[in-house]
Amino acid sequence: MSDDYFDLIVWYAADGSVHGFQLCYERLRNERAVTWIRGEGFSHDRVDTGDSGPTKNGTPILFPGGEFPGALVLHEFEKRSEELSREIRQLVLSRLAEFLHEGRNGT
Repeated sequence: MSDDYFDLIVWYAADGSVHGFQLCYERLRNERAVTWIRGEGFSHDRVDTGDSGPTKNGTPILFPGGEFPGALVLHEFEKRSEELSREIRQLVLSRLAEFLHEGRNGT
């Protein structure tokens, strides 16, 4: 899934089950990423896009921190993810709700 707000990357294990996902959000303003890996849990990072000018385009990197606007991300994902498979959509929604419930703010 990719649009002007989100990029969703899903990783699969060899047996076909979901190993984890990374949901990048607010792509055009203040990009951040929520990552969930089975057996490891969550992380929340800010994204340095690597862009420092029109003639230089570096590799994006993640670095820890940043507030997690969980309610907004959950709401936007519900609105924008209707085209995803039901399995992936439910997995991401449930993990986002879990992350929000844990009271994590990414710092």
